[in-house]
Amino acid sequence: MNNPRLLAAALLALALGACGRSPPPPQDAPLAGARIGGAFALTDQDGKPFSSEALKGHYAVVYFGYTFCPDVCPTDMLNLGKGLKAFEAQDPARAAKVLPVFITVDPARDTPAVLKAFVGAFHPRMIGLTGTGQQIAAVAKNYATSFKKQDPAPGATGYLMEHMSTAILFGPKGEPIALVPVEADAGQVTQTLSSWVR
Repeated sequence: MNNPRLLAAALLALALGACGRSPPPPQDAPLAGARIGGAFALTDQDGKPFSSEALKGHYAVVYFGYTFCPDVCPTDMLNLGKGLKAFEAQDPARAAKVLPVFITVDPARDTPAVLKAFVGAFHPRMIGLTGTGQQIAAVAKNYATSFKKQDPAPGATGYLMEHMSTAILFGPKGEPIALVPVEADAGQVTQTLSSWVR
């Protein structure tokens, strides 16, 4: 191209085109500003005190359930574990910042030893937490979840817990970011983590 004006126009057009293709600014997190979360002090699967302070600097995926759950909790935790492992294979550095946290709503049966066997089946970094009934109720309220012990069926020796099955991703400062679709499939878990973990 011999004409300097045409060359300048072409370069300007390329520059403007490149501006148009720049990545969009990051959108606000779906749960930004929601009053969900807060400080807590519970007991982990090793029987040691565990404070919410230990989650600072990480992306925590917090889920409330119980180990005796016949189907929902194991399926959700399987999807969470698989999704996180796929994210680890995709981006090990970012995935290392994620801590999956399972908080029981059935502390009467979910002792640290029971929790340890349960969470260990899904991901090596999954944290299982228990506490007194009062502690669990307080944490559940702050984390916008609910649960209720059901009466045993006639002739049954055990009981079920009615509970919400929601996984929430929190940021490094404890801020709520997004729901993690553990009820869907592992692929959507991976996609959600990839979208929000920095």
